Amino acid sequence: MNASTQPPEEFDIVIIGAGISGIGAARYIVEAFPDKRVVVFEGRDDIGGTWDLFKYPGIRSDSDLHTFGYEFKPWKDRAAIAEGPQILNYLRETVEENDLGRLIRLGHSVQRAEWSGADARWTIDVRTAAGDKRVTAGWIFAGTGYYRYDEGYTPHFEGREDFAGDIVHPQQWPEGYDYAGKKVVVIGSGATAVTLIPSMLTGESAAAHVTMLQRTPTYVVPWPKVDSVALLLTRLFGERRGYAMTRFINIWIDRGVVKSLRTFPRLGRAAIRRINKQSLPKGFDVDTHFNPPYDPWDQRLCLSPDGDFFAALSEGSASIVTDRITRFTESGIRLESGEHLDADLIVTATGLNVRLLGGIELVVDGAPVNPAERVVYRGTLLSGIPNLAIAIGYTTSSWTLKVGILCRYFCALVGHMDASGYDSVVVEADPAMETRPVMDLSSGYAQRARETTPKQGTGRWQMSMSYPQDAKLLRGSLLDDALRFETTAGAESARPAVREEIGA
Repeated sequence: MNASTQPPEEFDIVIIGAGISGIGAARYIVEAFPDKRVVVFEGRDDIGGTWDLFKYPGIRSDSDLHTFGYEFKPWKDRAAIAEGPQILNYLRETVEENDLGRLIRLGHSVQRAEWSGADARWTIDVRTAAGDKRVTAGWIFAGTGYYRYDEGYTPHFEGREDFAGDIVHPQQWPEGYDYAGKKVVVIGSGATAVTLIPSMLTGESAAAHVTMLQRTPTYVVPWPKVDSVALLLTRLFGERRGYAMTRFINIWIDRGVVKSLRTFPRLGRAAIRRINKQSLPKGFDVDTHFNPPYDPWDQRLCLSPDGDFFAALSEGSASIVTDRITRFTESGIRLESGEHLDADLIVTATGLNVRLLGGIELVVDGAPVNPAERVVYRGTLLSGIPNLAIAIGYTTSSWTLKVGILCRYFCALVGHMDASGYDSVVVEADPAMETRPVMDLSSGYAQRARETTPKQGTGRWQMSMSYPQDAKLLRGSLLDDALRFETTAGAESARPAVREEIGA
């Protein structure tokens, strides 16, 4: 890209992304370093990331907002499982209350970042509608999420061009799309499908019937939309203390459920099956449609707020078919069993394309960097890449819990460097360390990402999925032998000789 000939703007920290990770990071960083020059580049034309992008019916969180929300901003809405517009409003309030709007530049898409060890600076190329720009920064914090924003994942379907109706991927859902009275087939069995189906059957615009077509079943469990304990604690102890107590309780409940299901998968499978049977009409074929071939939490569990998905199945306005697709036809989908599903609309809820760092081209001292060849340290730094932090949240818990705790680590690390006179840091992984994918799930999107995303290792190189474990990993000693600090001159490499603790 041809950057402007004007001298580049200079920043101390560039945050990429104004979604839930980037907004949270901006608040932590500005609070810790009020005098630093900080900017947030957002490639899209509004803040919110996921919660502004997705427009499909019922878009909501799959975690409770007392843990998915920020620790510094209580969730005030009665519903703990919240819909997209509520979450987007929460993010906008966060921006306004913390005066972050002055930092955010919308329509600024980062294309390339090149590190110069001699200058201890990143040179960053940014694309905007008004032309390309170039800026420099001491640090990059990438709150870019984990998937491609411009396209979802859709496998090839034979005969797709023959279908006479509409085919829509949830990631490209047309705003205001009218599906009233239509026969709908939703391909997929993940959280998006479980959210879409009951939502498309409510109100005056309800579809005539919605069929979930799944190749493989998913674990789905009903969950209260309103957290009565949270309401009680808020009433007794006030908004802020009640929120903090709810957050603490929910973190440990969530961790207990995940650990129990993974430790005792047969008991967990039996318990979920029993819940499913109780939630569905007598005689419903639970063992065909709700019996995944994998153990609980090998993939994410899907939540059904107040059992709305099960209610739609019980009422008969929705149905499940477990089969494989042979081809699309003019009027629907032909299955391997020979059955034909009539449809006016086909929704391909077939997943996401994983892409960390937003597809940004990285160069370090003239050498192109492939993030897939790097190992994640403490869940945020990448081996061999100086002064770059990334935000990867939890996959078995609320995403934002991880973002909060790694932001505190990031701020402690930058604070130590400022106090000690260092202006660059890089982590070095032991080449003999055993590694595995950073997204260690059996889900399709995680499997497809194995060759394009960083690796994780052992110890502090492990991508922990446990908040209590991270409380030790990220709040323990700040320094260890993996970190190499340098000054701008680069004459000497400095390894820490003292122990520092990260504040809570």
